[in-house]
Order: sequence, then C-alpha cells, then structure tokens
Amino acid sequence: MSLDELVLWRHGETDYNVAGRIQGHLDSELTETGRQQARLAAPAIAEFAPGVAISSDLRRARVTAEAFTEVSGTAVKLDKRLRETYLGEWQGLSGAEVEHGWPGQMATWRSDPTWAPPGGESRVEVAERAAEVVEELDHQHSGTALLCTHGGLITALAAKLLGLPLDLWPGLGGIANCHWAALRRRSDDHRRWRLLAYNAGVPE
Repeated sequence: MSLDELVLWRHGETDYNVAGRIQGHLDSELTETGRQQARLAAPAIAEFAPGVAISSDLRRARVTAEAFTEVSGTAVKLDKRLRETYLGEWQGLSGAEVEHGWPGQMATWRSDPTWAPPGGESRVEVAERAAEVVEELDHQHSGTALLCTHGGLITALAAKLLGLPLDLWPGLGGIANCHWAALRRRSDDHRRWRLLAYNAGVPE
C-alpha cells in the first residue's frame, strides 16, 4: 500500500502575514481575507478527492482545513509535525528587525537549507519531520493524501520528496496563501515523486 498523489495546501492569509512578521510556531489568526481564500480554494482542493487529510495543529492551518471539511465531508486529523519552521529568536519579528539584529543571516537562511536561525530549525530538519508523516501515510493509505500546512514546510518537503540536491532547494519559490503544490508518484518508479503543480491556486 502506498500513496499515488500528495497535495500540499498552504493556509490562508494571517494577521502576521499582513503585518510582515515572522510566524513560525506562533499561533496567528486568519484574517477575513484568509478565511475567504480558504472558502474559495476548498472546492478545488476537494476535486483531488483525498482519501485522507491531515493538518498542522496551528490555528491558521486548522481553520483553513475546516473549509475543506465543509465542502468535502472529510474529517481532518491534526499533526504537530506539520507545523511551520520553528524560527527561534526570530519569531514575531519583522524582516527589518531580523536584519538589524542579525545582519546578513536572513539571506544565509534563505540560501542554505542546512542553516538554522538562532534557536530554530533548518529547512532540512523541517523536511525530515514532515517526511515522517508522508512515510506513515504511505504504509496506511493508497490514493491521494492532503496535507494542510505552511509555506516553508511545503517548499522543504517538496524539495526532499523530489530528491533535489540541497543547493537547488532555494530554487523552489514560495507558496502564496491558500495555494498548493501537487506531487504524483512516477509510473516508471513508484518510489519516486514528480511535480504536477506548484503554487497553484484559484482566482480571488
């Protein structure tokens, strides 16, 4: 038993997104725009017909996932391993505040997936904990799985599942609020994934 397809869906806009502040594990709220984004995207996500759905336990992902449940009737489980990158001392700060306190380190973090902010996680560590969830699903389910999660985690997990060399990870761009990535198992080698869509979304 193994998955055929994986959909990685980012949460809607939050108050921290609007303020330009780094969230990490902070439990921020969706804005009304974010809730509307979730309502608009949920039918498109439901068209993937996932047989199992799991969400980060952070509120912004949980509330986004609830929109999917409303249109699909599929219950969503919670897993803290799908939380966003833990950013240590940077959490709650703006980009300008990080640059002031740690000059040049934001650029280092963005370019090196093995580097972690002070007291935080690297992208490689985030990908490893998220990949544990996928591996467990692989042993328990077939068909399509939905993970409702966070932008940094989606980028890191997609890079890991695609087998990209670490120096190419920064080449994957960000995922917009309530957009998604979709991966499917290769027909010629079911151990490997290929990318079907990245940063896909619906018109707002």
